[in-house]
Amino acid sequence: MGYSQAVLSVHDLWKTYHLGGTALEILRGVNLEVREGEFVSILGASGTGKSTLLHLLGGLDRPDRGEIRIRGQSLLSEDEAAVAARRNREIGFVFQFHHLLPEFTALENTLIPLKIAGISESKARGDARARLAEVGLGERLDHLPAQLSGGERQRVAIARGLVHEPALLLMDEPTGNLDPKTGDHLFRMVTDLQRKKNLTVIMVTHNMDLAGHTDRRLVMRDGVLEAM
Repeated sequence: MGYSQAVLSVHDLWKTYHLGGTALEILRGVNLEVREGEFVSILGASGTGKSTLLHLLGGLDRPDRGEIRIRGQSLLSEDEAAVAARRNREIGFVFQFHHLLPEFTALENTLIPLKIAGISESKARGDARARLAEVGLGERLDHLPAQLSGGERQRVAIARGLVHEPALLLMDEPTGNLDPKTGDHLFRMVTDLQRKKNLTVIMVTHNMDLAGHTDRRLVMRDGVLEAM
């Protein structure tokens, strides 16, 4: 499979957390390049910094030093408001827990990134309906999260992550809160969407079987990423 230009470029990324008088060096010079249309999985033991790296890549936290570029543009040289706007425009997130607003329907939860971006109500609803149909929830638009199964809630989270057609989709243990059968079914749906839409995806997972179906597998070890 051939890839075009780099969607994500990371150079010499460092991150240390200070707890009391102890410095915990989590990332120690991470380098990474992900091309358009590539599906990359990141594995590693708990506490090795996989989720920390994902948060940095998504602009949810800042590194101590290093460079992150999305489509050639630095994510770190902007102020917080600019980073937030760019994050909402360029990056989609799917976490282990769906983080849906309980009082909002599936449709309303899905269109939130578009509303934040100032997209018109009619276009936002149309795009949200289309994404929900793509994840098999076209008949569940008006259901609240409490009326959906765990797998269906995570499908809504995926639709929300893709509703603005981001340059990069970041997934943190997307099947980790689901039973194995439901998780496998959800992952197959994600891989089908990834291929059909040429999505660029980075997934943190503990699941070697799922990682085996991605284009490239990396492992976080001693604060750096290594090829498997």
